[in-house]
Amino acid sequence: MMSIYNNSKEQKPFRLVKFFTFSALMVMFAATIVISAMNAHWVRNILQEKSEDYAHLLVANLNHQVFLQFIIPAVLKYGKIKLREESQYQRMDRVIKTTLHGFNVDIVNIYDMNNTIAYSFDPEKKGVKDAGGTGYAMALNNKATSILIEKGNVVEMFFGVPHQTKIVTFAPLRAEKPLSSISGPVLGVVEITQDISDDYHKIFKLQLLTVATCFCVMAVLFFILVFVVRRGEMIIETRAMERLKLEDKLQRAEHLSAIGEMTAGISHEIRNPLGIIKSSAELLKKKMTKSDQPTTIIDIIVEESIRLNNIIKDFLDFAKPMTPLLKPCRIDEVIEKNIHYLYQQIKENDFVIAKDFTQPIPEIMADAEKLYQAFLNIMLNAFQAMPREGKLSIVLFVENEDIIILFHDQGKGIPEESLKKIWNPFFTTKEMGTGLGMGIVKNIIESHHGKIEIYNRDSGGVTVKIALPSKEKY
Repeated sequence: MMSIYNNSKEQKPFRLVKFFTFSALMVMFAATIVISAMNAHWVRNILQEKSEDYAHLLVANLNHQVFLQFIIPAVLKYGKIKLREESQYQRMDRVIKTTLHGFNVDIVNIYDMNNTIAYSFDPEKKGVKDAGGTGYAMALNNKATSILIEKGNVVEMFFGVPHQTKIVTFAPLRAEKPLSSISGPVLGVVEITQDISDDYHKIFKLQLLTVATCFCVMAVLFFILVFVVRRGEMIIETRAMERLKLEDKLQRAEHLSAIGEMTAGISHEIRNPLGIIKSSAELLKKKMTKSDQPTTIIDIIVEESIRLNNIIKDFLDFAKPMTPLLKPCRIDEVIEKNIHYLYQQIKENDFVIAKDFTQPIPEIMADAEKLYQAFLNIMLNAFQAMPREGKLSIVLFVENEDIIILFHDQGKGIPEESLKKIWNPFFTTKEMGTGLGMGIVKNIIESHHGKIEIYNRDSGGVTVKIALPSKEKY
């Protein structure tokens, strides 16, 4: 519980950092959109102002050209201006189109003093009365005005990109005094319509490009953050699991240490009187043999004393620290010694020992006596699990500077539940036994910086795999 609580405390600040980072990314993206919209609005206002100034300059230039190239020549030639006459209208049309050639102007209307269109790019508007409106009235009062006209559907208007955007400018058409900057009286009103839809669309595209770029940058940052977060969570999870394993191993070590101390103390206390019982029984057996009396009970006492002594020896071997006495050692020779020792048992049960020692095995630094004890326990367990004429295969080879020893038996295998507890002290499936045999084997192998594992084979039986470091790696 404590380790899980600590783990949650470690992860909480990390999750808080992750939350704030994600929130910051979202706020930054939203702020980018807002800033982009504000910039687009600001640019549109600037564009409108520049377009109005541009229109006023066009009107001033047009006013100058019309006065010099049409009004003065028309008055000198015809005495007065009559745009209803085709010759004057054509001359006016030629002057206006020549002046505005190359400029982005859609419509030009010129009103007379009676609010009637005297000239227009659209011939159908010629002669239309009262079409000027407020802009015409203000221009008669010598004040130029501009109006922004936007057309589009609801979506286009909402996103600020109308289908069509125009600026309509009304300005007075005045007489000019030669060699003077002072304008003369108002002669009429000029209406100029500019289509700036393309400019607005370009601004909208720039806005979209800005948002898309920011979105891509945010997406890259998001994926980097996700990767970092997942990596961090994996590291935290791995460390938490390692901590749990270390705590479990520590608790287990403390538990085993307490058991070992208790076992060692009890074993020493029992071993002394047990030795006296055994020696007394053997002495009594000698006396009973001389008197020709049955010694069966005494044999049982001696046999059980030996068995109890072996049990105590197992307790002591498991409890005391395993410190191997390292000397040059050959694993194949140790296994041969085990087989020789078990020869009688192998022969009585018709067991088959299959050895695979074809690969040259290097000499290592190890405690031959300890390894002999470990291999002996493994082989005895295999013999107890196998039926008569069973086969025990022993494979020996080198892999990645490790010496690998495999023991394959033909027993029934180990139930999965028992396999999980096989290294637990005092766990045994036998009617007689301390359950310390495999624990002692594991301690011996690990004292040599080796590894041991046990697993069931698909074909039946159990495999015990031992990996011992070679001389160089050790």
